[in-house]
Amino acid sequence: MKAKLPIVLVVLFSITTSFSQQYIPGYATVVNQTTQANITARLTEFQNLGVKRRGTTALQNTLNWLKTAYLSYGYTASQMVEDSYTYSGSTAICKNLILTKVGTVYPNRYVIICGHYDTIAGTGTNDNGSGTAIILEIARLLQNIPTEYSIKFINFSGEEDGLRGSQHYVNNVVNATTPKMDIKVVFNLDEVGGVAGETNDTITCDVDESTPTSNNAASVVVTNELATCVDLYSPLNTWINFAAATDYIPFENNGEIITGFYETNISSHPHTSSDTLANMDVVYCYNVGKAAIGAAMHFAVANTAVLDNELFNAGNQVSFFPNPAKGFLNINKGNLTDSSYTFSIVDIHGKTVLSQHYDVSSLIEILNVSSLNTGVYLGVLETENQRITKKIIIE
Repeated sequence: MKAKLPIVLVVLFSITTSFSQQYIPGYATVVNQTTQANITARLTEFQNLGVKRRGTTALQNTLNWLKTAYLSYGYTASQMVEDSYTYSGSTAICKNLILTKVGTVYPNRYVIICGHYDTIAGTGTNDNGSGTAIILEIARLLQNIPTEYSIKFINFSGEEDGLRGSQHYVNNVVNATTPKMDIKVVFNLDEVGGVAGETNDTITCDVDESTPTSNNAASVVVTNELATCVDLYSPLNTWINFAAATDYIPFENNGEIITGFYETNISSHPHTSSDTLANMDVVYCYNVGKAAIGAAMHFAVANTAVLDNELFNAGNQVSFFPNPAKGFLNINKGNLTDSSYTFSIVDIHGKTVLSQHYDVSSLIEILNVSSLNTGVYLGVLETENQRITKKIIIE
């Protein structure tokens, strides 16, 4: 990340907690499941992977490390997509990694939690192993918790080369989706490791103050919410400052609502060989992680009720949406590891009225149901070893 200018101005609006944003004990329970050991271990692993420059083996090895981590948390290969790209002036193939967790109420509206994993001139343990470690911890803790909104965990490459990965994603995925991808908020984490030997007790919350101005007011709202989450779920103080040159900028320029975390004591080590664990404050990084986990649950509206979680996971997080459906039905295979399955729709008399087999299924398949009459049906997803059923309403 390009370094921010020193903070010299107080932003002229206050942080207030809205009546709808209160301390949620269930959120705190999840937040407290993170540990200093988890954060430190991921930072150490990231550092040991070396200098992650475009086109290097180290960058590819880091991508593989990320995928292995997500799989170890219970996500599946179907939930991950490699977004490959090249750009003028370089022959290197760069890759973004996108992990999608489908929401239970608003599956087509996304909370994007992102940060870059490429580095220059060093291992980049702070810039941006710190953000990467926290993103992994958020994904680990939310894997088995239903969220109303879908989450896309995105690990960008090419940030150090001029936000290449995030710009490619906005141009070729966000804007190329029909209809355009519906993004609730972009929450970016970059360089949140603090400075060894200093008192690191404040996290900077980034707010959009640039053009286009149409999304600035909404960014103020979500940044105030982010700051409130820091207060509710971590021991840190907050400072609000302008958004700088990191991976939320292409989204901001696209009219999306952005916010993010950045360290308040700004380290002099990023982009050098001394950007290492020894020059960070790992306790600070851990505390930033706690705040980020609380914020992720707030933005995505997590349901931490134990009973709901048990029901959510009993069906491998499989869902059929929209429900009621009209014309088309989306089949979300959740964390099923089976590559093939058969999906059937059964009417109230027990007759199968529609059936489709998928040999190599994607995370989400789209089924045309326009031929079905209005009514209540049963959706049945069958693999070789499992049978999952849910009620479906066709309008």
